[in-house]
Amino acid sequence: MLNKILLATAALQAHVLAQSCPSLTAQYPAPSVASDYEARLVAQNLDKPRGLIFDNNNNLLVVEREVGVTAFKVEGAGSCVTLKDKKTVVSDGTLNHGIELSEDGKTLYASSRESVLKYNYDSTKLSVSDNGQVIVKGMTTDGQVTRTLLLSRKSKNTLLVSRGSDENIDLSTVDVNSGQSQIRIFDPSKNDISYTTGTTLGWGLRNAVGLAENPTDGGIWSAENNADNIERDGFSIHENNPAEELNYHGKLEDAKNSLLDANYGYPLCYGAWNISEISSAGQLQIGDQFAIAEENATRQDAFCNDARQKPRLVFQPHTSPIDIKFDTKGENLYVSLRGSWNRNDPVGYSVSVISFSANGEPTKPSSSTTALTPIFSNSNTTACPGNCFRPAGLAWDRNGRLYVSSDATGEIYVITKSGGDALDATRPKASAASKSPVSGVVGVVVAALAMAFAYLL
Repeated sequence: MLNKILLATAALQAHVLAQSCPSLTAQYPAPSVASDYEARLVAQNLDKPRGLIFDNNNNLLVVEREVGVTAFKVEGAGSCVTLKDKKTVVSDGTLNHGIELSEDGKTLYASSRESVLKYNYDSTKLSVSDNGQVIVKGMTTDGQVTRTLLLSRKSKNTLLVSRGSDENIDLSTVDVNSGQSQIRIFDPSKNDISYTTGTTLGWGLRNAVGLAENPTDGGIWSAENNADNIERDGFSIHENNPAEELNYHGKLEDAKNSLLDANYGYPLCYGAWNISEISSAGQLQIGDQFAIAEENATRQDAFCNDARQKPRLVFQPHTSPIDIKFDTKGENLYVSLRGSWNRNDPVGYSVSVISFSANGEPTKPSSSTTALTPIFSNSNTTACPGNCFRPAGLAWDRNGRLYVSSDATGEIYVITKSGGDALDATRPKASAASKSPVSGVVGVVVAALAMAFAYLL
């Protein structure tokens, strides 16, 4: 009798959980998830969602292109998440990617191709009280239009703004005064600052869309999207070169930071991925920089490796890293790879992770081709980029769950460990108010089980 009751109760609990957990279905082959992980589609029909961030009340803020900044209330436990009560916080269709919040949660930052703006934000009302003040201006280009924002938690009152090139290979960026292909440092308490007056953290960065600060040591990292249609000595090496790059920029609080104002090579130098396809490669190794000058390219390779800052890691060309986020201990760096658009064999289209050691460095050497471990990716990329998941923004909630936007499909997913356990277990726990609606139903099941035991006794 007892076994029958236990089996019946277990079956009832599983049925209740399956019926109660919200379920959305993608209109393309479902992405695959690595073992020990779960992923669930939690929002659809958004307008090209890019940057994500959680406010101090655990509401999710989303930059939707051609809309502005929208907000969702988040309910649920584990991977059983519901995004509800969508509300437009900032109605401005020019906002297209970057988003940040002050540590006290009262100032919201967002970016367009021209400007960085700040707003007085109320997380209880999910609203702003003004039309926004321009902090940084003068960034309009026709090429790369995203302006990634990073508000340092280690160096107070410090805002980083990443701006890409105006062309695929933009020769104007050999001049630091162009203000393009750079990361610059600003004081967010000031207004109406021209981008070119900011302090240069790094330049020679074609499009460093991903920006992150290691929470343990304050090290700044960027993920760079490299150039397309590259040639060397008149031969196309586009399919497997140049590499996408993970670059290190030192610590903002370090007065002796030797990487301040460092040049990372673009548009003259590029990271090597497939050495066999680079003509006259000589002694080049994976992760080294090579030149693409029309004459004497090999003679310039030494310049690229001696006078330019090499990447700390390289990724497969055309994978297009968009966002990077550390976990609380700085042990893992999560990367969204939006994927290729002009490669014969599509690559990318995944959320992957890079392992970091206690000294704030990746565990893999700079010559590694296996630094990225996919945890959530398209099971079949043959339909990409037209009919597949294309990850963009990443954000942690206070429960240690990782959210990822897919701009091309207008969706948001949540990623957890198996069983709905936190991906980042060291984050502060949510308040009791955020319990899943499923938990109450499970409580009824548990109560039924208790009654059954009482009856038997």
